[in-house]
Amino acid sequence: MAAPMKSMGSSFNATSFQKKTRSKLISIPGTRPSVQNGQLIVSTGVTSLDYLIGGGLAVGTVLLIEEDRYNSYSHMVLKYFMAEGVLCGHELFLASAQDHPDDILMELPAPILDDIASHSPLEGRMQFAGPHASQDAMKIAWRYQNLPKVQTALASSSRFGHYYDVSKKMEPEIRQAANCHAFYLPEHSMESSAPRSPLLGSYSALLRSIQEVIRKGGFNGAAPPSKSRNVLRIGLQSLGSTLWGDDLCCRDNPAHGHALTTFLYGLRGLLRSSLSVAVLTIPSHLIQNRAVMGNITRLCDNAIALESFKGSDRETNPLYKDYHGLLHVRQVPRLNCLLTELPDHKDLAFKLKRKQFTIERLHLPPDLSETVSRVSRGELAGAAAMGTTCGSSGNKHLDF
Repeated sequence: MAAPMKSMGSSFNATSFQKKTRSKLISIPGTRPSVQNGQLIVSTGVTSLDYLIGGGLAVGTVLLIEEDRYNSYSHMVLKYFMAEGVLCGHELFLASAQDHPDDILMELPAPILDDIASHSPLEGRMQFAGPHASQDAMKIAWRYQNLPKVQTALASSSRFGHYYDVSKKMEPEIRQAANCHAFYLPEHSMESSAPRSPLLGSYSALLRSIQEVIRKGGFNGAAPPSKSRNVLRIGLQSLGSTLWGDDLCCRDNPAHGHALTTFLYGLRGLLRSSLSVAVLTIPSHLIQNRAVMGNITRLCDNAIALESFKGSDRETNPLYKDYHGLLHVRQVPRLNCLLTELPDHKDLAFKLKRKQFTIERLHLPPDLSETVSRVSRGELAGAAAMGTTCGSSGNKHLDF
């Protein structure tokens, strides 16, 4: 009886208990798995922004950028995103209703191919300056002299992505090597939407165009196994503006209040089942209905807002002389996990250096110089308190 039992046990173990092997990850140039949730991520082109959103932008997600009032810095971040796709060999899809996509691609920043930008951003700040350098440094109160320096740069230990020089344009040979699909709204014939359909004709045509590119390019998994896999980067400029036929920016109670949200539902459905990632910009400062703007934010996985100092009192305020605007994190993604990685610092600012666009921790000086009068010092202190209050109120919209 023992022998049959042994044979039955061996056959049972052979059929029911098998060693669990780890699934093979997809290897695509310009991507890597996230250390937090294992999701495949790509770089946004801005290394400090990658660090802020958890290492990179996850494939299959949407990044919402609330435009600044003059649409200069948000447009620049979109160019960084597309330029990173060119260098990584990803396919591009760029849609616009104002500027032609070909004109936008011609203004992509040039990559920095040497090793100058590969050093840590803190190296120049942490170097020892000789004994004579302290005489020219800013004079601060004695109680602040022995405090440790504040690390303002957002940097990761491992480099991911490339660096770009915004003062130069990408070489035509590099740009033309990328496969880009352009969607310029004035060149597309829009069919009239169904009477009860909340989707506008412009958004419907855009969604069909994206679906067609995903299907023909094999980004939805329909490609044969022999074909190498790739990522589709989608850039959508100024959705919700009147140029798209939307009235979100014109009325408190827009007639097409659900048009953009319906489009985002369809877009997320396409991205979740394909190797695609999207970055879209919206003029949120023109949308008067804040409830609609809240719905738009919740339909996106990542959401940030750029608040430029241009045209405001902070542009001439000495406290903000090192920065060009504030950055507010509206929403962070929750992917394959119950909890999400939150930014370790909420007071963030961005600045455009001579060559690069960077995001840093907002760090105001502890004291003013001796030449500032008491009246000016009080005014600046009040402005600093106002800025802190505005920054905290902007972060209330962060959806955890």
